[in-house]
Amino acid sequence: MIGKLKGTIDEIAEDHVVVDVHGVGYVAFCSARTLGNLPEAGVAVELFIETYVREDAIRLYGFRGALEREWFRLLQSVQGVGAKVALAIIGTLSASELANAIALRDIAMVSRAPGVGKKVAERIVTELKNKAPALAGDAAGTMGLKQELGEGVASAPVTDAVSALCNLGYSREQAANAVSAALGKAGDDADSALLIRLGLQELSR
Repeated sequence: MIGKLKGTIDEIAEDHVVVDVHGVGYVAFCSARTLGNLPEAGVAVELFIETYVREDAIRLYGFRGALEREWFRLLQSVQGVGAKVALAIIGTLSASELANAIALRDIAMVSRAPGVGKKVAERIVTELKNKAPALAGDAAGTMGLKQELGEGVASAPVTDAVSALCNLGYSREQAANAVSAALGKAGDDADSALLIRLGLQELSR
C-alpha cells in the first residue's frame, strides 16, 4: 500500500500526474485544484497517496496535503459519491469552503462541483454534518455555526446575514466566520440585522 510519493514531476496530464521516484514513474490521479497547484516538470514534489486496489488494476490518487486526502475518503462514505465525484468536489471547493457549505447546509455550493446534482449534494451536507468539524481545516472557527445551532442546520437569520455580508464584498469564508462570532455573542435568537451589525464589527477589527 502506497501512502506517499516523493520524487520529481515527469508529466502533468488532464487528470493525473506522473511522479518519477528513482526512475519509476507513478501515475497519480488528482483533482483539478491539485494539478493546477503543482510545479512544472522536473521539479521535486511530495504527494499524499490513497491507493485503490481492484481485481484488474491498482490506482493511485494524489493530494498535496493529508487534509485533502481525508476529505476524499470522507466524501466517499456518502451514497452516490465515488472517487471521480469526490475528486470533482475537492477540486471545486477548498477544505474550508466545503466545511462552510456543510455547516450552513449550502446545497447550491456543493452542487457547483461537476457531476454533483442536488440530491447528492443534499446527502453530502446531511450525512457529513456531524463529521465535517474534524476536517474543517482553516474553517475551524466557521464550524462554530454548526456547534451553536446543534444540528448543523443554519437558521434563516444566519444564512441571510452571511448572504448580506457576501453582497458587501466579503468572501463567503470571511462572512461565515464573522457571523459565527456574532452568533456566539448575540445568541441563537438574534435576528439577521443584529448578526449583520455584529458581523461587520468583527470584520472591521
